[in-house]
Order: sequence, then structure tokens, then C-alpha cells
Amino acid sequence: MTAAWLVGLDVDGTIILQDETMSPGVPEAVARVRDAGNIVTIATGRSWMATERWVDELELTPEFVVCSNGAVTMRRVGDSWERWNVELFDPTTVLALLTERLPEAHYMVELESGQRLFTGEVDDWTLAGGRQVTLDELGSRPVSRVVVVSPGHDEEDFHRLVVDAGLNEVSYAIGWTAWLDIAPHGVDKGTALARVHSELGIDGGNVFVAGDGRNDIGMFEWSLRIGGRAVAMGQAPPEVKEAAGEVTADVEDGGLALALDTLVNHPAAPQVEARE
Repeated sequence: MTAAWLVGLDVDGTIILQDETMSPGVPEAVARVRDAGNIVTIATGRSWMATERWVDELELTPEFVVCSNGAVTMRRVGDSWERWNVELFDPTTVLALLTERLPEAHYMVELESGQRLFTGEVDDWTLAGGRQVTLDELGSRPVSRVVVVSPGHDEEDFHRLVVDAGLNEVSYAIGWTAWLDIAPHGVDKGTALARVHSELGIDGGNVFVAGDGRNDIGMFEWSLRIGGRAVAMGQAPPEVKEAAGEVTADVEDGGLALALDTLVNHPAAPQVEARE
């Protein structure tokens, strides 16, 4: 390989399985790509608190990490990290529309500082250092994200809710369990990676991104637009595969490792299916 690649990897359903164990072969494949001189980073819907662990476990050394579906980009400063870029919006209108339709749901917001305010316990979310507040206080300051957790609703319910509520001034993603994650309008993993790409001065087409969710479509489209690669996991929904340039195996079968090995021409690397 003659030039460094920027490699942006989703976490849930890409790097790890649902039980939070690594997908087969991922640590070794990541190490091969990193040791070949490439910049391997994470681009996830998780907050920084829930992401740093995977940066450490995979022994990644990037200068930047994308979190909160692109609303937060962290930058390494010596042995610590700073919130390098944080996208904010006024959550008042969004919260009013949602609470009118889902009054029993639990809500959480993330402030510019990273602190989380929540109205009730939010399963599977890191609330360390957070504070339980009223709905009025929840919307009193600009936020980088609004999370809605309503276990009685499925993905289709959330899609209908977004349409019915007219949430066209924000970006949103639906998690692989029952939550709706709302970000500032026009912000996604792709917009954050584009900023990182520019800051690092990476050659235009030397980008490789991989993911399995609808919140990965933005980074797929950005990577393909500049001549890079976009790989969907085998278990991804049809519209996610459609947005990608390539499809690899399921996360349970080590799909990410197979795709990463094509970057370094590993002798055992099988072909990843390219879309027409």
C-alpha cells in the first residue's frame, strides 16, 4: 500500500456482537491494517463514554474518533481526549412533538460537555455522571442528541412517528433495540468523517468505512462520493446494503475481518461481494 487509508468502523453489529464480544478475527485484522500504516478509527452512534473502551481494546491510535452519530468528534491530546467538534441544536420543538405522542417514553439528552440528562432509567445507555431531571429542564439547553426509549414500540412504529411528527429538521437513527436517536439536522457519521478526512489531509479516495445500520448510510454515501469504499455487513437491512458499494459476511461470521483483510492483501483474504 502506497498511501495511508482512513478506516472508519461502526461498533455494534460490525466490530462486536450483540453480547458485546468481538466479531471473529476483528482484533487481528484491525492490527494488520493499523500496522500497515493506516489510520483506523471508530464512527459510532455510541457516546464517547461507551466508545473509549473499544478504542483501547483494539489498541487503536487515531487522532480523531467519531461518536454520537457524528454529533461529537473526539481528538487525542497527549494521553487524554478532548471534545474537538460538537454539533448542537435546540431540542425544545423535538421534545414537544415526541412527548405529545409518546408521553410514557423515557427521554435523554446529551449536553455540549457530554453530561447526560434523563427523565427515567434508560436501559443499555451509560448514565454515569448523568442527572435525572424534569421534561422542562431536559429541553432548557442546546444538546448534541435526543434519545427516546420506548420498549413497547418497534422500528416501524418509530418510522411512522418521525413522519407523523414532522421531524424534518433533524437527523435521526433507530437503534437495534427500541430507541430513537435524534441528531442536529444534516449531521451524521459521514459529515463528521469528512471533517476528520480534511483535517488529516488524507488522499481523496483512500477511505474505507464499514457498518450495518441505517445510521451508517451517510458515511457510505460520503465515502463512495469521494471514490472510497463502503462495506455493509451481511446482516444489514436491504436499504443499507443498497447504499454500500460492497457487502461482506454477517458479523457472527467475521464479516468485518474479511473485509479489512482485502485492504492489506492478506493471503487468506476471500473476496468481498461488490455491488453492481
